[in-house]
Amino acid sequence: MGRKVRHMRELLNLTQDDLAEKIDMSQQTVSNIESSEKVDDEQLEKVAKAMGVTADAIKNLDDSATVYNIVTTNNGAVGLQNYNCTFNPLDKLMETIEKNEKLYRELLKEKDEKVAMLEKLMDKLK
Repeated sequence: MGRKVRHMRELLNLTQDDLAEKIDMSQQTVSNIESSEKVDDEQLEKVAKAMGVTADAIKNLDDSATVYNIVTTNNGAVGLQNYNCTFNPLDKLMETIEKNEKLYRELLKEKDEKVAMLEKLMDKLK
């Protein structure tokens, strides 16, 4: 089961550190989960939720079918694959853009406050 958790994490392009941060655990704990033969249901649910998939998607992950899909797709075969992703990549992109815009506005506000403070200091020195 731990190998399936690792495989799903890799399919979603997450590092152990990324996953550890999402579930508020250490990277070493994630490593231990991934090397475990069995993962208890509560922990599996928590990990699955953090990755944006269901626990069943991890339990039913078939390594050989995934490899077959990747190989046939890379060899030019056309087919539909469903990796049980429960998020829209465009939504994730928009969330990131919105976070960047918010951070940019906060930085501009902070800069304006510093400029105003420096102007006051300059006025006092005159």
